[in-house]
Amino acid sequence: MGPNNVSAAVPGKKSESLPDPATGDRLARRNALILAVAQALAGGNSAVIVSTGAIVGAILAPDRALATVPITTFVVGMWAGALPVGALARRFGRRLAFQAGAACGVVTGLAGALGILGGSFELFLAATFVGGLYAAAHTAYRFAATDTASDAFRPKAISWVLAGGLFAAFLGPQLVIFTKDLWPPYLFAASYLAQAAVALLAALVLARLHFPSVAPAKLVGARRALREVGLQPRFVVAVICGTAGYGLMNLVMTSAPLAMVDCGHSVTQATLGLQWHVVSMYGPSFITGTMIARWGAGRIVTMGFVLLIGSAGVGLAGTEVANFWLALILLGLGWNFAFVGATTMITQCHRPEDRNSVQALNDFLVFGSVAVASFSSGKLLASFGWSAVMAVVIPVALAVLATLGWLAVAKSRQPA
Repeated sequence: MGPNNVSAAVPGKKSESLPDPATGDRLARRNALILAVAQALAGGNSAVIVSTGAIVGAILAPDRALATVPITTFVVGMWAGALPVGALARRFGRRLAFQAGAACGVVTGLAGALGILGGSFELFLAATFVGGLYAAAHTAYRFAATDTASDAFRPKAISWVLAGGLFAAFLGPQLVIFTKDLWPPYLFAASYLAQAAVALLAALVLARLHFPSVAPAKLVGARRALREVGLQPRFVVAVICGTAGYGLMNLVMTSAPLAMVDCGHSVTQATLGLQWHVVSMYGPSFITGTMIARWGAGRIVTMGFVLLIGSAGVGLAGTEVANFWLALILLGLGWNFAFVGATTMITQCHRPEDRNSVQALNDFLVFGSVAVASFSSGKLLASFGWSAVMAVVIPVALAVLATLGWLAVAKSRQPA
């Protein structure tokens, strides 16, 4: 048997094997392109909720301090869905798990519209929670793209999928801009109906995915305990980077649309600011994988957190439209480098038979902390203002840079 094939045969069972690198990368490229299209469509779900959630919340909530709770329930849905998505993928395969997520997206749009029409804050919260379940599925697309990828193509596969989010940067906000007033006087009701249609289209695209069968874990090597994987220093640092990068981005992004409106800027200006933020989140993905392959994941993650500190500096400097937009652009760039780099680090911490459980554990930890950040964002904005939201970014980013420095020093001390 060649070194690049992993196969096993037992009496009465058909032998199955993982693809060789060349075949695997051909399939990985095909799946990555399909997942990129699905990511573009699914990202519209997130963009609609993030750009409208706080504004709708301010209209429907009994207390204005609860305005950002719809964003929080969205992130809680992501957190709650992370482990079930991994379990579904392990039991029934990636494609079915992802299509179940898209079905949640359809429910989100329908329930969100009904919540707005009926003036029900509770129903709207339920809609954004289910939207979070959809997001938990589509954030796993990046891992699925690496299933058959070689080590060299893996960071590029992740980047290709996240690059699909660039189109979501235009799709989601433009859905909001063109549909927000189509059902007067129910602001954004038509936006959620449009989002449901887009989620249905995503489910059809996902039907084109193909993942080869892999020999049972007991035949190719027993799955390691999550504790064993979780205690690896590289895994710990990767989770810290992913958690902090996503958490800080969500902390700022959640409050930004409402903060802009509070500062006298229009809903359109706030929505366009979020659009450029999402463009900067996903646009660099066309080159981030190549940068990681050349310079290493750790250095790219470091660049990401430096950009997050720069975003905080711009946000603290003023509340003009230019300050908001530039801060959101730097925030998106920083998130991209931090998140793609941290994701690549995670893929280097597990074996093929461990992947679903380890990846789901990572996302569970990341989105749990993001939920805390999202809820804190509304409280910070309501109690202390926009400057307090931005000020939190700097010490957290500096602490993460310190952990990256520690990992680099520890690695340099290891024997060659």
